[in-house]
Parts: sequence; C-alpha cells; structure tokens
Amino acid sequence: MYRAALYSKRLSLYIGDILLIDKAHKIMIKIKNVVSCTVAFVTAFAAHTAFATSTSTVEIANTSNTSINQTADATANADVPNNNYESVFANLALHCIHQEFPNVVKHMMNNGDDVKAPNQLYPSFYGCLDWHSSVHGHWLLVRMLNTAQDAVDKDEIIEKLNISFTPKNIQGELTSLKRENNASFERPYGLAWFLQLTAELRQSSLPEATKWLNTLRPLEDEIVARVSAWLPKLAYPIRTGEHSQTAFAFGLMLDWAKTAGNKEFEALLTSRVKDYYQDDTQCPLAYEPSGQDFLSPCLAEADLMRRVMSKKDYSQWLSAFFPSLTARTSNWLAPATVTDKTDGKLAHLDGLNISRAWMIEGIMQALPEGDKRLPVLKKALSSHREAGLNAVFGDMHYMGSHWLGSFASYLETQRGLN
Repeated sequence: MYRAALYSKRLSLYIGDILLIDKAHKIMIKIKNVVSCTVAFVTAFAAHTAFATSTSTVEIANTSNTSINQTADATANADVPNNNYESVFANLALHCIHQEFPNVVKHMMNNGDDVKAPNQLYPSFYGCLDWHSSVHGHWLLVRMLNTAQDAVDKDEIIEKLNISFTPKNIQGELTSLKRENNASFERPYGLAWFLQLTAELRQSSLPEATKWLNTLRPLEDEIVARVSAWLPKLAYPIRTGEHSQTAFAFGLMLDWAKTAGNKEFEALLTSRVKDYYQDDTQCPLAYEPSGQDFLSPCLAEADLMRRVMSKKDYSQWLSAFFPSLTARTSNWLAPATVTDKTDGKLAHLDGLNISRAWMIEGIMQALPEGDKRLPVLKKALSSHREAGLNAVFGDMHYMGSHWLGSFASYLETQRGLN
C-alpha cells in the first residue's frame, strides 16, 4: 500500500511536470506569435503614420507626361516616396508569391489527373491564394523595380522573380491553361493582369526584364489569342463589381496593346469597347456598391472610355453618363466600409476604395483644364485614397494582404495614367 501510494504520488508529480512543460511551451508559442505580429505591425504602422501625416490635398496634373513616380498626392510628392510605402507594398508580395497555402484553385477538372497541388498545376503563379493575385503580385514587384529600386530589396525581388519565371514553369502554366474545357480560365481579370505584367516588363530598363519577358512570351501569345477569339463572341459587356467585369480588364488590355505595339489587338478591342459602352447613359452609381465589390462598374466604364475618346467627346459622354455629377454636387461618392477583414468577400470593399480612387483620377486627367466637375471629383478621390491606403497600412488579414498591395501600387504609382 505504501509503495502504491508512493508511485501514485510520483506519477501525479510527473504528470504535473508534463502539464507545466506543455503549458510553458504554449506560452512560448504565443510569445513568438506576439513578437512576429508586433514586428509586422510596427513596420506597417510606421508607413501608416508617415502617410497619415502627409497633406491630404490632392492635386492632379492634367498632362500625359506625368512622372512615373508621382503619386496622386502631388503636394506630398517630396515626402511620400521617402516614407517607404514601396517597401510595405513589395513585402506584401514577397511574402505570398511562393506561399502555396491557403489556396483557391478554380478550373474545370476533366479527370483525376487534374487533381494536383497548386504548385504542380501552376508552377509560376501558385502563391498569393489564387492565380490572378499571384500574377499581379509578380507585377507589383516588377513595378517596384521600375519605380522605386532604392526603396525596396532589389536583390531579393530579382531572386524571387528568377525562381518564378523559368521556361519549365511557363510550360507548366501553358499545359494547365490549354486543358480541355478550360477556355474561360481567369477570363478576363487574371488574363488582363498577366498582360499588365508583360507590359511592365516591356517598359523596364532592368537587364533581367528582357529575359523574363522572352520566357513569358508563349503564355502571353496564348492569352492574346484567347481574348481575340472571345471578343467577337461576347454579345454583351459584363457589368459586375468583381472578377468577371469587362470594363476594368479591357482598360488593362488596351494599355498592354499600346505598350506592346499590337495594333491589330488594339483595333479589335477598341471597336468592341465602343460597341459595348459608347451609347451608355445615366449609370446608376447610387446603386453601388454591392456587398462584395472591389471594382465599380460605373467608374470602371468611365475610366475605360477615356482611353478610346478625345477629350471633347469624352467630356460630353461623361455628362450623359453621370448627369448628377455637376459643380453643385456635394458628397458625390462616399468610401465603402469593411465590416469583417477576415472574410475574403467582404474585404473586397477595401480594394473598391482604392480602385475607385485610381478610376476617378483617370477621369480627372481626361477632362479639360478648368472643368467645373474637377473639384467634386478631387474631393471623392482624396477620401477614397485615404480610406484605401489606411486599410493597406493598417491591421490586415491575409484575405486582404495577398492582393491589396497590388491595388495600392497601381494607385500610388499612377500606373493607369502612364
């Protein structure tokens, strides 16, 4: 009895030690997580503080030769680049372009051979949750190399892009893209971002850019051929606020065509854009946003049409398209509110604020100097830019961080205007 009691006591002490060790281990893990989160927060907060203290006055240069590094906040141009927002954007992409999981794979599976891990299906663009986000994450990194080499880790970015852009990887991408019953894959959103990526490479002075572009050319050729075959069959535009929207995608595609010098594709797309949108009037902006938009159907269309019309014609078209937009308009458009940043669909609205900002900026650039609508647009641009960038520099969940950096980069580097 004595021995049994002694063993029981020792066993109890032993179990107690194990529980204490386990508890200590869990505490250490929590401490490690807190430290990691704190480091990330401090980095983001520093950039956010710098952004928040810069002037909120937005001045737009209505010229076509605007500097590629100029931000929408012209009065803060001397300050914003020094605030190192570029490194925040670049780090978001560097963190996720080779992070395989979590992952959303969207394609038609014809048989068991199509059931593979993301990095086997899409060897170049398997990270950042989904294919299109991976593509524009790569675009973000090239964009930062083109506009802010001194503010980002150039060597790390080049190393990462060299890993992604190999002939073997692109052949794997082509194999997946050309699978049977896969004609609508990433159409039009992801395909448009891929063309934006190759357009960025065409405008780069980096020695590596030519090699990367040549590696990507087979995929680019396939995408252009697919879109060219699709456009004559597309009877109507797609007016959603998400990936299937045609207006935003067509804008990126037109920019690619002009950069690449593909006159045939540019002519085809310009013709279809006018067929789809030129006669539109009274766009119901008051119905926006939908609950999970990241693109404004109305503003995207207006931003698209400036690319295919003269300033005079565009100004008249815009009056019919937005009849409520006048010099006397107050609070024309308010930023959207996100209620749950962990919900990937609801978090779209942070991106909506950013894309609205660049679309409004595009509209402003296309209007004649002195147009009485400019102050109203300027106010809306400022409020949306502030709301959108606050989200990027604030407390983000991966449902936002895997893609919002690209949107912020597109806005802050004025990609749509250059």
